[in-house]
Amino acid sequence: MEISNILINWYQEHKRDLPWRHTNDPYIIWVSEIILQQTRVAQGMDYFLRFTGRFPDLHSLACAAEDEVLKYWQGLGYYSRARNLHAAARSIVERFGGCFPAAYSDILSLQGIGEYTAAAIVSFVWNQPYPVVDGNVFRLLSRLFAVDTPIDTGKGKKEFTALAASLLPPAKAGLHNQAMMEFGALHCVPQQPDCLRCPLQSKCLGYAAGTPQAYPVRQHKTQTRTRYFHYLHIVHRGTTWLHRRSGKDIWEGLYEFPLIETDTPVGFAGLQATGDFRRLFAGAGDLQVSPVLSGLKHVLSHQILYAAFYYVETEKLPEALLPLSCIRVPCEALGDYAVPRLIQIYMEKQALFYTSRDLK
Repeated sequence: MEISNILINWYQEHKRDLPWRHTNDPYIIWVSEIILQQTRVAQGMDYFLRFTGRFPDLHSLACAAEDEVLKYWQGLGYYSRARNLHAAARSIVERFGGCFPAAYSDILSLQGIGEYTAAAIVSFVWNQPYPVVDGNVFRLLSRLFAVDTPIDTGKGKKEFTALAASLLPPAKAGLHNQAMMEFGALHCVPQQPDCLRCPLQSKCLGYAAGTPQAYPVRQHKTQTRTRYFHYLHIVHRGTTWLHRRSGKDIWEGLYEFPLIETDTPVGFAGLQATGDFRRLFAGAGDLQVSPVLSGLKHVLSHQILYAAFYYVETEKLPEALLPLSCIRVPCEALGDYAVPRLIQIYMEKQALFYTSRDLK
């Protein structure tokens, strides 16, 4: 209880003034938690305001088309989370009459919601005594109690959840959870934590051992995959082509220019020599090719992409694009489609990011 009181007192003095802390609306808190799982507050704020400005409540999100939801999520990455938000909103309308469920088990049953998000919602909104364990809490608890069980194992997750639950005051569950998360985000930070001015210093076993930055412990190292993308912005008489990504690869449901992926880095001469390039432009006549970007590095959680973009004007209609499920769109309408950040960077550079909707 003493640790909780220290954290709550610190939180009440140092907490950030954030819009989702001025509401008990479970929908708004849900959206904020999903966004903040993948980006820091400073980067996520504009996305949160834009998304909730367009979809201010559960019904507006449930009634929207998936393409529009992805468009307003554009730039955040992890687009499966936007699709899950959309699907879960529709499920709440169908299963719960449009009222956000208050039971932890009901919330946990929704698509894309795990134990962390469910605990955050029920504790922040209804003060239900479920411990919230995110990356900040893992770090704080592992240092405070010098726990060397790897956090990326089933055993570690159970151990830390039980430890968090043991510190949770039922009467102040929401306040305590927010204090734990905020303290980890602002004070007990990954690099160079301010141990000398830490209100928990006398209780911190990691500090006592002189090794606070040895925690948390992780067992697995992320295997990184390197990929080489060559995008072809093909234009014929004021129209261009987009392809919607599908399957279980990155950016499912988003649009991109026709793509040729190679196993190794190649220049344009090497790209022209590929069978994919020859098939793509068979019968398209003369090509006017302008290299726009090359060697653009784009880092994802488990992948590193190196991308090149070529602007290609064709003499004739490149009919080979049709069997590839490409859609033909006016060049000025490109901004209406949800695209990955990598494509957005190119479009912004080319001053092509026009849209018929006001997203500000």
